[in-house]
Amino acid sequence: MTETLPESAVLPPDYKPSKSEDYMSPKQLEYFRQKLLKWRSELLHESEETLHHLQEEDHFEPDMADRATSETNRSLELRTRDRERKLISKIDSALARVEEDTYGYCEETGDPIGLARLEARPIATLSLEAQERHERMEKTYRDE
Repeated sequence: MTETLPESAVLPPDYKPSKSEDYMSPKQLEYFRQKLLKWRSELLHESEETLHHLQEEDHFEPDMADRATSETNRSLELRTRDRERKLISKIDSALARVEEDTYGYCEETGDPIGLARLEARPIATLSLEAQERHERMEKTYRDE
C-alpha cells in the first residue's frame, strides 16, 4: 500500500525530496505542489502590487526626460508582468499534472525528469535530455 498524504499536508519544514525515496512519492508530489503554489502566490502578489502602483502613479510629468523615464519604467514593468502571467499559466499546468499524477515525468518520453531539474525549474515538462534535443532541433531549423 502506498503512502498517501491528505490535501495541504504538512511536510516537515526541512523536508527535501531525496533519491532514497520512491520517485514522485506522495511526499514529493506534495512538496512540489506546495512549492508551485507558493511561487504562484508570490507572482500574483507582485502583480497586484504593480497594478496598485500603476493606478496610484501620477502619469503627468512636466519634464520630457522624466516623462520618458516614467514611460520606459511603466513599459518594462508591464512586460515583466506579462512574462509572469505566462509563467502563472505554466505553474497552473504543473499543478494540474500534480493532480493527474503525471508531474515529474517527461511529456515526450515518459521518463522521470529528475529531482534536481524539478528543484531548479518546477515547471519543467521535459527531461534534460529531451530538452537538449528540442533545443538542438530548434537551433538547426533556426540556422537554416
